[in-house]
Amino acid sequence: MWSKLAVVAQAALAAAMPLTSSNPASVLYDRGNVAVTAAPFTCSASSWPPNTIGKANQPQHPSADLASILAHVDPKRIEATIKKLVTFGTRHTLSTQTSKTRGVGAARDWIHAEFQRYADASDGRLSVQTVGYVQQPDGDRVTFPTLISDVVATLKGTDANRLYVISGHYDSRNTNILDYEGDAPGADDDASGVAISLELARVMSQTKYPIPKASIAFAAVAGEEQGLYGSQFLAQTYANSTPRVNVEGMLNNDIVGSPKGDDGVADPHIIRLFAQGLPPTTVESSATRETRLSIGGENDTPARNLARFVKEVSENDSTQMNVSVVYRLDRYLRGGDHRSFLNAGYPAVRFTEPNENYAHQHQDVRVVDGVQYGDLVEFCDFDYIARVARVNGAALWSLATSPGAPTNVRVNTTALSNDSILYWDPPLAGEENVGGYEIVWRSTAAPFWTDVIDVGLVNQATLDLSKDNVVFGIRARSADGSRGVAVLPFPVS
Repeated sequence: MWSKLAVVAQAALAAAMPLTSSNPASVLYDRGNVAVTAAPFTCSASSWPPNTIGKANQPQHPSADLASILAHVDPKRIEATIKKLVTFGTRHTLSTQTSKTRGVGAARDWIHAEFQRYADASDGRLSVQTVGYVQQPDGDRVTFPTLISDVVATLKGTDANRLYVISGHYDSRNTNILDYEGDAPGADDDASGVAISLELARVMSQTKYPIPKASIAFAAVAGEEQGLYGSQFLAQTYANSTPRVNVEGMLNNDIVGSPKGDDGVADPHIIRLFAQGLPPTTVESSATRETRLSIGGENDTPARNLARFVKEVSENDSTQMNVSVVYRLDRYLRGGDHRSFLNAGYPAVRFTEPNENYAHQHQDVRVVDGVQYGDLVEFCDFDYIARVARVNGAALWSLATSPGAPTNVRVNTTALSNDSILYWDPPLAGEENVGGYEIVWRSTAAPFWTDVIDVGLVNQATLDLSKDNVVFGIRARSADGSRGVAVLPFPVS
């Protein structure tokens, strides 16, 4: 049922305030005794129009439960996981699946057993499946029929048909993409990402924590190096289910094992987060894309608003990290499993370490001119990986305990007006968990939401702020203030 609220602001002019956190890592590192501070969420070029309504958008700090979850992330367990995965020699997708000690099959079975250990201690909250299919030769990176297996542990939430996915890929490779017999340790790429999925499943499934509203799938997928096969199978399985599984967000962790690059520079309190702009044309119609472009909404796709949410909830004392959002699909010449979910129409983003050393990726283990090549355990920083896990944990738990995102979000464009009339419908899970709605906005030149006004439990609001000058978003909040992802309004006339 529609209700109406006219929000007429008479507040005094508010000073422009950056969205910053009390994160002690705001001084990120020291290079030659020069402190480098975290970039603010606003800048002088994006400070107009001045804010005369609402208040500055602030980071969301962890709840008591979330703070406890993050405190229990154990770098020693992450280290043990990565070292164990390396012991399988190679985890190349085409490697043996019959040995109990070597190859991708042995790694798969060990991962399943680890997830199952956590499930056995979860009082039925966590369930584990290994799913897959046989990939036929593709004329490129798969030369014979190969079983592609994904291991998925699902923490069941209370809401019907709401799911968040976190994933790393457990397959590995060396210099020759078709060499499935030589050692390919794959410590950073991507045992580090798998270790994060395992560790968060272990902690979040413990019975001392409440059951989240949304379900969470902790995944370890195969076939990434051969063509994203495992993630494509998983994403399409969700998309083709009846009813279609409502994956509200996917977090891909791929190469998150070290903050140090090949120049020796380390950024131990930064993690990059890649977020795609325009959705694939197979996902968003040409008419919707034209409308998006006409309103300047190309920077407010579901993936980018997911990334903004991650930054807002993951930079804090508990993580001691700063999230550097990169507005593109991925690095040049690279790809990852989040793309499979994007292609299936789901919001998805990718975490990757800030500085890469390509001598430690996709390389045979060898020494040349005194330089060690190969993706070895010795190049991983387990304390850093644990901090990245906490970033993921903060985002994942905040998403799963939120009310979800409003639907059918619109802005009235029936007449010329300096006011903005916004409408929206409840989240797909309904309004039972919604305590109210917030309208956020920013200058069109600003990267993150800078301002917010709480309009209560309504489905329409009028703001004394011109839609021509800012980008709006609508987000739901629970009664305790926990926010969801903001959604860009499309015009209705």
